[in-house]
Amino acid sequence: MQLLEDRIRRDGKVKEGNVLKVDSFLNHQMDVRLFREIGKEFKRRFAGEEINKILTIEASGIGIACVTAEEFDVPVVFAKKTQTKNIAGDVYTTKVESFTHGRVYDIIVSREFLGEGDKVLIIDDFLANGKALEGLAELVKLSGAELVGAGIVIEKGFQIGGDLIRAKGIHLESLAIVESMNDQTGEIVFR
Repeated sequence: MQLLEDRIRRDGKVKEGNVLKVDSFLNHQMDVRLFREIGKEFKRRFAGEEINKILTIEASGIGIACVTAEEFDVPVVFAKKTQTKNIAGDVYTTKVESFTHGRVYDIIVSREFLGEGDKVLIIDDFLANGKALEGLAELVKLSGAELVGAGIVIEKGFQIGGDLIRAKGIHLESLAIVESMNDQTGEIVFR
Protein backbone atom coordinates (compact mmCIF):
# COMPACT_ATOMS: atom_id res chain seq x y z
CA MET A 1 0.00 0.00 0.00
CA GLN A 2 1.94 2.95 -1.35
CA LEU A 3 0.19 5.57 0.81
CA LEU A 4 1.21 3.69 3.95
CA GLU A 5 4.79 3.07 2.80
CA ASP A 6 5.19 6.76 1.98
CA ARG A 7 3.90 7.73 5.43
CA ILE A 8 6.25 5.28 7.15
CA ARG A 9 9.21 6.67 5.21
CA ARG A 10 8.21 10.25 6.02
CA ASP A 11 7.21 9.94 9.69
CA GLY A 12 8.57 6.59 10.90
CA LYS A 13 11.67 6.54 13.06
CA VAL A 14 14.07 3.61 13.13
CA LYS A 15 15.49 2.93 16.58
CA GLU A 16 18.19 0.58 17.80
CA GLY A 17 17.07 -3.03 18.27
CA ASN A 18 14.89 -3.25 15.12
CA VAL A 19 12.27 -0.90 16.54
CA LEU A 20 10.18 1.11 14.09
CA LYS A 21 8.41 4.00 15.80
CA VAL A 22 5.21 5.02 14.05
CA ASP A 23 3.55 6.50 17.09
CA SER A 24 2.96 9.87 15.42
CA PHE A 25 0.30 8.34 13.14
CA LEU A 26 -0.42 4.68 13.96
CA ASN A 27 -0.20 3.54 17.54
CA HIS A 28 -0.17 6.52 19.89
CA GLN A 29 -1.47 9.47 17.93
CA MET A 30 -3.80 8.06 15.28
CA ASP A 31 -4.35 9.45 11.79
CA VAL A 32 -7.97 8.47 11.28
CA ARG A 33 -7.93 9.43 7.59
CA LEU A 34 -5.05 7.01 7.06
CA PHE A 35 -6.93 4.39 9.12
CA ARG A 36 -9.93 4.83 6.82
CA GLU A 37 -7.72 4.01 3.80
CA ILE A 38 -6.24 1.04 5.69
CA GLY A 39 -9.76 -0.24 6.44
CA LYS A 40 -10.75 0.08 2.77
CA GLU A 41 -7.62 -1.81 1.73
CA PHE A 42 -8.34 -4.66 4.14
CA LYS A 43 -11.91 -4.78 2.82
CA ARG A 44 -10.52 -5.02 -0.73
CA ARG A 45 -7.99 -7.71 0.16
CA PHE A 46 -10.57 -9.86 1.97
CA ALA A 47 -13.39 -9.19 -0.51
CA GLY A 48 -15.65 -12.19 -0.97
CA GLU A 49 -14.75 -13.66 2.42
CA GLU A 50 -17.56 -14.21 4.88
CA ILE A 51 -16.56 -12.29 8.03
CA ASN A 52 -18.82 -11.54 10.99
CA LYS A 53 -16.25 -10.56 13.67
CA ILE A 54 -12.97 -8.73 13.79
CA LEU A 55 -10.56 -9.72 16.55
CA THR A 56 -7.59 -7.70 17.77
CA ILE A 57 -5.49 -7.28 20.89
CA GLU A 58 -5.34 -4.26 23.17
CA ALA A 59 -4.29 -1.58 22.76
CA SER A 60 -2.67 -0.53 19.47
CA GLY A 61 -4.83 -2.69 17.23
CA ILE A 62 -8.16 -1.38 18.49
CA GLY A 63 -8.36 1.84 16.45
CA ILE A 64 -7.39 0.11 13.21
CA ALA A 65 -9.78 -2.77 13.91
CA CYS A 66 -12.67 -0.37 14.58
CA VAL A 67 -12.22 1.54 11.33
CA THR A 68 -11.82 -1.75 9.43
CA ALA A 69 -14.96 -3.11 11.11
CA GLU A 70 -16.91 -0.14 9.73
CA GLU A 71 -15.94 -1.29 6.22
CA PHE A 72 -17.15 -4.85 6.95
CA ASP A 73 -20.14 -3.70 9.06
CA VAL A 74 -19.26 -6.14 11.84
CA PRO A 75 -18.36 -5.84 15.54
CA VAL A 76 -14.85 -5.77 16.98
CA VAL A 77 -13.76 -8.00 19.83
CA PHE A 78 -10.46 -7.24 21.48
CA ALA A 79 -8.40 -9.58 23.60
CA LYS A 80 -7.57 -8.05 26.96
CA LYS A 81 -4.16 -8.41 28.55
CA THR A 82 -5.52 -8.44 32.08
CA GLN A 83 -8.57 -9.97 33.69
CA THR A 84 -10.96 -7.40 35.14
CA LYS A 85 -14.19 -7.56 37.11
CA ASN A 86 -16.00 -6.70 33.87
CA ILE A 87 -14.75 -9.86 32.18
CA ALA A 88 -15.26 -12.38 34.97
CA GLY A 89 -16.66 -15.79 34.20
CA ASP A 90 -16.18 -18.00 31.17
CA VAL A 91 -13.23 -16.85 29.08
CA TYR A 92 -10.80 -18.15 26.51
CA THR A 93 -7.22 -17.46 27.47
CA THR A 94 -3.74 -18.08 26.13
CA LYS A 95 -0.25 -16.68 26.64
CA VAL A 96 1.43 -14.22 24.29
CA GLU A 97 5.00 -12.95 24.26
CA SER A 98 5.28 -9.28 23.27
CA PHE A 99 8.26 -8.32 21.09
CA THR A 100 7.80 -4.63 21.92
CA HIS A 101 7.44 -5.02 25.68
CA GLY A 102 9.67 -8.07 26.12
CA ARG A 103 7.23 -9.86 28.42
CA VAL A 104 4.57 -12.57 28.41
CA TYR A 105 0.89 -11.70 28.77
CA ASP A 106 -2.22 -13.75 29.36
CA ILE A 107 -4.74 -12.62 26.76
CA ILE A 108 -8.41 -13.07 27.43
CA VAL A 109 -11.66 -12.99 25.46
CA SER A 110 -15.08 -13.61 26.96
CA ARG A 111 -16.83 -16.69 25.60
CA GLU A 112 -19.89 -14.47 25.21
CA PHE A 113 -18.32 -12.66 22.25
CA LEU A 114 -16.53 -15.39 20.30
CA GLY A 115 -17.75 -18.87 19.45
CA GLU A 116 -18.94 -21.46 16.96
CA GLY A 117 -20.39 -19.96 13.82
CA ASP A 118 -18.18 -16.87 13.98
CA LYS A 119 -15.99 -16.17 10.97
CA VAL A 120 -13.11 -14.10 12.27
CA LEU A 121 -10.66 -11.68 10.68
CA ILE A 122 -7.74 -10.75 12.93
CA ILE A 123 -6.46 -7.17 12.58
CA ASP A 124 -3.30 -5.80 14.22
CA ASP A 125 -0.80 -2.99 13.77
CA PHE A 126 2.51 -4.93 13.69
CA LEU A 127 3.79 -8.41 12.94
CA ALA A 128 7.32 -9.13 14.15
CA ASN A 129 7.89 -12.53 15.76
CA GLY A 130 4.26 -13.61 15.26
CA LYS A 131 3.49 -14.39 18.89
CA ALA A 132 0.52 -12.01 19.25
CA LEU A 133 -1.01 -13.29 16.02
CA GLU A 134 -0.44 -16.91 17.07
CA GLY A 135 -2.13 -16.16 20.40
CA LEU A 136 -5.14 -14.55 18.72
CA ALA A 137 -5.40 -17.50 16.32
CA GLU A 138 -5.31 -19.83 19.33
CA LEU A 139 -8.23 -17.94 20.93
CA VAL A 140 -10.21 -18.35 17.69
CA LYS A 141 -9.44 -22.08 17.67
CA LEU A 142 -10.38 -22.50 21.36
CA SER A 143 -13.71 -20.78 20.70
CA GLY A 144 -14.69 -23.07 17.85
CA ALA A 145 -14.89 -20.09 15.48
CA GLU A 146 -13.34 -20.10 12.01
CA LEU A 147 -10.24 -17.99 11.31
CA VAL A 148 -10.75 -16.39 7.90
CA GLY A 149 -7.45 -14.54 7.86
CA ALA A 150 -5.27 -11.84 9.36
CA GLY A 151 -4.67 -8.27 8.27
CA ILE A 152 -1.50 -6.56 9.47
CA VAL A 153 -0.64 -2.93 8.89
CA ILE A 154 3.18 -3.29 9.11
CA GLU A 155 5.07 -6.57 8.90
CA LYS A 156 8.76 -6.76 9.71
CA GLY A 157 9.67 -9.11 6.85
CA PHE A 158 13.18 -9.64 8.22
CA GLN A 159 11.72 -11.30 11.35
CA ILE A 160 10.17 -14.76 11.44
CA GLY A 161 6.54 -13.94 12.24
CA GLY A 162 5.19 -13.67 8.70
CA ASP A 163 6.85 -16.92 7.61
CA LEU A 164 5.52 -18.76 10.68
CA ILE A 165 1.96 -17.55 10.13
CA ARG A 166 1.98 -18.31 6.39
CA ALA A 167 3.43 -21.78 7.08
CA LYS A 168 0.35 -22.47 9.24
CA GLY A 169 -1.83 -21.83 6.19
CA ILE A 170 -3.34 -18.61 7.55
CA HIS A 171 -4.40 -16.11 4.87
CA LEU A 172 -2.13 -13.20 5.83
CA GLU A 173 -2.34 -9.77 4.22
CA SER A 174 0.28 -7.23 5.29
CA LEU A 175 -0.15 -3.72 3.90
CA ALA A 176 3.52 -2.75 4.24
CA ILE A 177 6.33 -5.29 4.57
CA VAL A 178 9.62 -3.83 5.82
CA GLU A 179 12.50 -5.77 4.27
CA SER A 180 15.19 -3.93 6.19
CA MET A 181 15.80 -0.79 8.22
CA ASN A 182 18.89 0.97 9.45
CA ASP A 183 18.96 2.82 12.75
CA GLN A 184 22.11 4.72 11.71
CA THR A 185 20.76 6.16 8.45
CA GLY A 186 17.02 5.91 9.12
CA GLU A 187 16.60 4.09 5.80
CA ILE A 188 13.58 1.78 5.47
CA VAL A 189 13.36 -0.67 2.56
CA PHE A 190 10.05 -2.32 1.64
CA ARG A 191 9.40 -5.57 -0.27
